[in-house]
Order: sequence, then structure tokens, then C-alpha cells
Amino acid sequence: MKKSLVFWVERYLYKPSFSQVLLSLFFLPLSWIYCLIVWIKYKNAIPKDYGIDVVSVGNLSVGGSGKTPLTTALALRYENVAIVLRGYGRKSKGLHIVSDGSKILCDVEVSGDEAMIYAQKVPRAIVIVCEKREEGVLKAKEIGAKLVFLDDGYSKHHIKKLDILIDVESKNSFCLPSGPYREKSWRSKEVAVVKDGVDFKRAVHIENPTSKMALVTAIARPQRLDPFLPEVTSKHYFEDHHYFTKEELEWIFYLNGVDSLLVTFKDYVKIKDFGITISLLDLKLDVDEKVFELIDNYVKENHAKKD
Repeated sequence: MKKSLVFWVERYLYKPSFSQVLLSLFFLPLSWIYCLIVWIKYKNAIPKDYGIDVVSVGNLSVGGSGKTPLTTALALRYENVAIVLRGYGRKSKGLHIVSDGSKILCDVEVSGDEAMIYAQKVPRAIVIVCEKREEGVLKAKEIGAKLVFLDDGYSKHHIKKLDILIDVESKNSFCLPSGPYREKSWRSKEVAVVKDGVDFKRAVHIENPTSKMALVTAIARPQRLDPFLPEVTSKHYFEDHHYFTKEELEWIFYLNGVDSLLVTFKDYVKIKDFGITISLLDLKLDVDEKVFELIDNYVKENHAKKD
């Protein structure tokens, strides 16, 4: 039931049927009220300098946009770096240090899947999950970070930061609940907009490929994977951040008679210890140097103001 509802909402927001378009029009007054509330929240926020350089990487709409691989690619460039995120989908609350920059300190149920990706792919980074992002920033500073990447932090207007927004194309420009937008890019707010295929490009390779693979994934809008897929026996979509059981994956093996399950890194961190044969669809980004220059210039300007 939950999976069906999640997929219905994804279609409603991004590829609506005629009846869903009518429903979204019915919700328009609520969208206007919602947009007004988030605008008032933005206008009343006073950005605070927490004494450390902060760069937010995110997007304005719900669902996947590539912020995790982009944040990964950016963070790999720098020393003394931390990544702070909410840890959506984790089975814990409060602040947790997922990695101290030398070792991983908790399991994926505590960290959430995205934080564990960072901990494994950026092993030198401090990784912190916390609902209150400013607490995570301060903890990162306390344990030695010099630069913080804030995962999906555009709406945290009370934190002084450089905002990098991934441009996600959508024919539906409305805010929730009529459309996919959580917030608008306000005219008075400075942001750096980057575009997939222009400012960064994806490179995909498969580790441990087999002749018969079944795709199993729990990411938002899983059809985004289609351009990068080899031939697969079948596709099995689960709701975003779903925690797999070994039994449900073994059932897919049994039903499809495959040699391995093809998964993304987001899925891999949750099932790698199940003892089943996995093929990994791994994604890396080639980021244009001008994006790094944006960050470098922001850091230099911050330091110049303090000197």
C-alpha cells in the first residue's frame, strides 16, 4: 500500500494523468498558501555566520535530483571537510556522527542510506546527521572541519552559506501540494544554479556484472536510471529509502532466476552484508571546474572579510 501511494505521488508531481492534473488544480489555493508561508519564513530569517564556511547543495523540488553524487564529487576535492545532512529515512533521532573522517561509527539504520554513502565514498570527510542542521554544523566545526557541505540545505535561510541549486526540469511549476516544489528560488536570494549534463556529467560503470541481472532499487523516481541501464531481466522498484529484507531479495532471485541483483550504491549500503550476489551500478560525476571555482571564491571572500 505504501509503495503504491509513493509511486502515485511521484506520477502526480512529475508525469500527471489528466485526472491528476485536475486534482492539482483543485489544490491550487493550498499551494498559494503554502508558498506564502515559506516566503514569509524566508523573509524573516536572518542568516547567521557559524564561524565556518558552509556550502549547501540541493534542489527545490521533492524527489531525486543528483545532490548526493554531486555533493560527493565536490567534497572529495577538499581537506578538513564535513558533510551535514538530516539523514532522511534513518531509524534514529538526534545528532549522530556517522564518520569522524577516519572510521565509520554507526550502522546504516542509525545513519540513513545517504549518510552512509558519504561515509563510504568520502572516507576523509566527517559525516554528521541531525534534524537541526545548525547543530550539525557546529559539531563539525568542534571536531575540526574547516568546510561544511550541507546536503539539501537551501531552505535553511538562517545559516549563512553558499547555495548551489541543481536545476530539475518539470512541466509543473507549482508548489506543494499542486506541484513538486518545496520552495521557490526567491529573487532576493543569491544562488548558483547548476544543470545536469552542462555543469556536471554522469559516468556509470557496473561492478561485478553478470549475464542475468534483475534491477532492484529504492530511489526516488527510479525511471531516471533507464538511460544508464544494461539489459536486465526485470525491474523491481521500492519506495525511496526502503529498508530491504534478505527474504524479499531472495524471493526476487527465486522468481526471476537471475545470477545477481543490480543495485545503486544507495541500495548497496543497506544490503551488502546479506550474503547475496550483487552487481553495483555505480555513478560518478565529472564536475566542471567553474563549480569548484564558485566554492573557492566564496571561501576566499569569507576569509578576506574576517581578516
